[in-house]
Amino acid sequence: MDDSSKDLWRLDGRRALVTGASRGIGLAIARALCERGAEVWMTARGRSTLEEAVAELNADGFRAHALAGDVSDADSRSRLIESIGAPLHILVNNAGYNIRKPALAYAGDEVRDIFGTNLMAAFDLSRAAHPALAAAGSASIVNVSSVAGLKHLRTGAPYAMSKAAMNQMTRNLAVEWADDGIRVNAVAPWYIDTPLARQVLDDPDFRAEVLARTPLKRIGRPEEVAATVAFLCLPAAGYISGQTLAVDGGFSIFGF
Repeated sequence: MDDSSKDLWRLDGRRALVTGASRGIGLAIARALCERGAEVWMTARGRSTLEEAVAELNADGFRAHALAGDVSDADSRSRLIESIGAPLHILVNNAGYNIRKPALAYAGDEVRDIFGTNLMAAFDLSRAAHPALAAAGSASIVNVSSVAGLKHLRTGAPYAMSKAAMNQMTRNLAVEWADDGIRVNAVAPWYIDTPLARQVLDDPDFRAEVLARTPLKRIGRPEEVAATVAFLCLPAAGYISGQTLAVDGGFSIFGF
């Protein structure tokens, strides 16, 4: 493999922002980008947990920076982009959360908060980052969606609705911003072994049902989602845009 071929699989010289990056999938994504040579700014609401995560990456010889903030807040989003500056080569919209309830059990503010964090924060942060991404000449946005936006799940209708809208946002921005050199894709994970998922996966009956609907018969790992995100940011993926790639062990073939 010559040097030009190797460059297809590296992110040296790229600058990235990952939201929700203090733990779980977000932290795994930050590490995967660092491992491929990127300099990564990481943001999350919990300052102490975030700084511990950044310190861990820096101790391993990577270039990572902590920017505590709440991406659902407009002022916080502006400060993030101003702190990083241009160019910005990679934006990963990972921050999000779920409240698992039947549709009739939600309060109005719960629905608004889910949409505000999962969808509108990603949309508005992408728009705020657009000048810095366009300045890079070749940039990538990856939205962390969910199979809930592709298939029916038993609870969490607002979460699923926000992720379905994120998938459509991914398609629209990929078309609108192609001339600016910005590719936009999404990944849609199924159950991944994170602290949040373990809240329900620790129930052996529920876990058995999840595995029964997963052709690969196991729970996914954060590193597997992170590797997919990193791939979509690589020059090797330079002809991929507007796609939502399920990282789900085959679940989306079955449904739940």
